[in-house]
Amino acid sequence: MLKVGITGGIGSGKSIVCRVFALLGIPVYDSDFRAKWVMQHDPVLRENLIQTFGEKVYDTAGLLNRSYLAAVVFNEPEKLRLLNSLVHPRVREDFLNWSANQTQAPYILKEAALMYESNAHKQVQKIITVSAPLNMRIERVQQRDTHRQQTDIEAIIAKQLPEEERLQRADFVLYNDGQQLVIPQVVAIHKKLLTLSTQ
Repeated sequence: MLKVGITGGIGSGKSIVCRVFALLGIPVYDSDFRAKWVMQHDPVLRENLIQTFGEKVYDTAGLLNRSYLAAVVFNEPEKLRLLNSLVHPRVREDFLNWSANQTQAPYILKEAALMYESNAHKQVQKIITVSAPLNMRIERVQQRDTHRQQTDIEAIIAKQLPEEERLQRADFVLYNDGQQLVIPQVVAIHKKLLTLSTQ
């Protein structure tokens, strides 16, 4: 089966684009959502997280304490790398299990903000990058995540791959810049991927 990655910086509009693909009948694996699910439900990962970051990683109800974990790793590059080294392999395995069940689809999408940083690009054959101007991305995130300060958003962007590099490495670029309509671009890429999936 053809596996296609979809990526883009924070605020680029990946989720909206994925919803359009889903309406076309294409299964979408949301790496961010599944990572949270795996951290909550994978017993091996749970044990590793507790041993590495302490009992507070999960609250008294056994739920992942995301705010605690974020506070521990956000400004500590070494601890963030350690967290990713524990989580990313389990998410890769989860994706393999998920994709094995998508037998009816012509191709599948894996959505990941950190497509290259997490080595998720090695699990797909083609990559779509969703692109939008930086100021527009920051504005979108401020509207969506009212709790975030602009400095927080800029810190997240600084941890992501530069836009120029994402564009250079993409097989398809979809512009979500307010100038070009998204749906016709999705349909055009969808048609090309359908052709590729039969080759």
